Amino acid sequence: MAKPVKLTAAGSLPLMKACLSSGGRHLGSLPCGMATMMLTQRGIASRPWVNRDRQQHPSISSSSVYYSPPATALGSSSSSSLAPALLLAVAVRRRRAPSSLLSGRQPKFPRLMANTNAAANKLCGGRSMPPAACCRHSGGQRFLSSLPCWMMPSTQLAGDLRRRPAKVTRVAQVHKTLEVEEPANSSAKNFSGGIISTQHNKGTSSESTIRKQLQQVDVLQNMGISRHFAAEIKCILDMTYSCWLQRDEEITLDVETCAMAFRILRMNGYNVSADELYDVAQASWFHPSLEGYLSDTRSLLELHKASKVSISEDESILDTIGSWSGWLLKEQLRSGALQSTPLFREVEHALECPFYTTLDRLDHRRNIENFDATGHQMLKTSYLSCYNNNDILALGVRDFSASQFTYQEELRHIDSWVKESRLDQLPFARQKLAYFYLSAAGTIFTPELSDARILWAKNGVLTTVVDDFFDVGGSTEELENLVTLVEMWDEHHKIEFYSEHVEIVFSAIYTSVNELGEKASLLQDRDVTKHLVEIWLDLLRSMMTEVEWRTSSYVPTAEEYITNAALTFALGPIVLPALYFVGPKIPEPVVEDPEYNELFRLMSTCGRLLNDAQTYEREYKEGKVNIVSILVHQSGGSMSIADARREIQKPIDTCRRDLLRLVLSKEGAIPRPCKELFWKMCKVCYFFYSQGDAFSSPEAKAREVDAVVNLPLQLKGSNANKLPVLWE
Repeated sequence: MAKPVKLTAAGSLPLMKACLSSGGRHLGSLPCGMATMMLTQRGIASRPWVNRDRQQHPSISSSSVYYSPPATALGSSSSSSLAPALLLAVAVRRRRAPSSLLSGRQPKFPRLMANTNAAANKLCGGRSMPPAACCRHSGGQRFLSSLPCWMMPSTQLAGDLRRRPAKVTRVAQVHKTLEVEEPANSSAKNFSGGIISTQHNKGTSSESTIRKQLQQVDVLQNMGISRHFAAEIKCILDMTYSCWLQRDEEITLDVETCAMAFRILRMNGYNVSADELYDVAQASWFHPSLEGYLSDTRSLLELHKASKVSISEDESILDTIGSWSGWLLKEQLRSGALQSTPLFREVEHALECPFYTTLDRLDHRRNIENFDATGHQMLKTSYLSCYNNNDILALGVRDFSASQFTYQEELRHIDSWVKESRLDQLPFARQKLAYFYLSAAGTIFTPELSDARILWAKNGVLTTVVDDFFDVGGSTEELENLVTLVEMWDEHHKIEFYSEHVEIVFSAIYTSVNELGEKASLLQDRDVTKHLVEIWLDLLRSMMTEVEWRTSSYVPTAEEYITNAALTFALGPIVLPALYFVGPKIPEPVVEDPEYNELFRLMSTCGRLLNDAQTYEREYKEGKVNIVSILVHQSGGSMSIADARREIQKPIDTCRRDLLRLVLSKEGAIPRPCKELFWKMCKVCYFFYSQGDAFSSPEAKAREVDAVVNLPLQLKGSNANKLPVLWE
């Protein structure tokens, strides 16, 4: 039997007390068996080998912690050397001399992996297996209990070691502070730590383990609460990606699992090839008769969803899958076979609204309200052993409902700003505050990004006012005066305002940019106000170019038009300043990086073409150039308007795919949270323009505004009477 090793924290405080007094921070440095042992009052007594040591060494105090791997787990040949090696790893991680943690023989760090592999081989019957496979082979328990926490795929603690304070949601940038406090007995407190176990329990078939874990991830992401389980989700996805690379049969031989793994891994930044879907996605797998493929609805649905995450026009396999899977799903809807099934609404929504055409928060609401109607209770598994569907639903309801209070306060604040800035007094300006705030709250929905949402909505309102001023509200003299004022900026007082309208528009831009620049400069530790002014200047000068084309009746080439129109679509002042408010520091060279410019070009071009495809009739009557009218003009009459609209669909798809590829790539100078803002705005453009010009209609998206900001959740079915108490 290995000699027990006594551990103490720095000073004379026993390690158990030190860990408890530190809120459990030291547990991350301990081997899993010890960390688990310390979580209960009877932890030491529950370990038979420790009891034996205590009997043989009466001097051992109850407040000390001893660790020696059980011989039944590792075998007598490895246990004596593995324990010191693990403890040395603890010392290395904490940058403390090994002598302060060890008594007895000093091990060498290189032996750690050798001893661990030896233990793994013993558990796996002498066969050479990778750790993940060995975990599955042994049921996971014996092998995982012998590893330090940092080597495990996930560590599920028995409970919180420290009292967590009630969460307080504070709405920034509003005159009144709204505080939402969760009661101590609220079920949401259970979600402060990790709840997803990635271990395979003994006696549980691994046939559908990966599928169930991916379904768990999908549910949490679709309900907008995945950020509460970021570490656990990463463990699941890392393990799934490892299985994907090894072509694990659990993935490759199951259509639903393979399609789901491809979609979720790709959208979370893992490098997966669509070619892997070729073998499992043959249409011949599905019987041509209706009866033959009804049982494959879930697989068809997952294949159809996977086909939409294309990042290159070379991924023709995804186009093929999307075509025939969509046809089969539509046939099922037409036949009425799904009418009475829980999958009906999910299939209908997937066909009508690809994931890039809707806003995240609208999807979250739909999934929360229809949570019980998913057709399979994916969360009632051993992987969420301490929680059931009602717990997940309670957290989703609480998170969504609390965010609505935040959104309402922010919207009232921005509405007050519009009135204080006198923007509502401009007769030519469209009032689009509700739509721009919907686009902000619908995509940048987490509580801590309040500044980014407010900036996004304010600048959206301002760009609409400026666009209307250049299109219909201002004379050439007024427009030139506005451009000159912005060029002079802090010295604008040297010239006069040409009109009251110019004064209102410039003052709103000047005040807003300086206010945002001051906040952004504090966050970025450098002055960024100059960059914000340059963004506005680029927009105004491009708009002035369009005015010159219109007044001179000049028809630009398609290339000239797209280059300029990508700027006049006015997404720059909305998206680019928001990059400074989502967390990462952005050095000045980053905003000059080619990737930065390419992300902006793809987003703006995609949005402009979507807009032009739906607004060509109105803009033609107003005398404005549009890509549709330009293509018809350049064809000499051989191309119809319908042909021109079809012609621009390919560059729209190309821009969307190329943008998604850049956003998902782990390479490049732009941090991922910043790149995601470009993709979010791309989705906003699809949301308003994929099926008509909804942005120009005050009523088209009014219901969606209420759904995100105002209307309480309406749970369906058996959950209707289970709305949790949000606060008291």
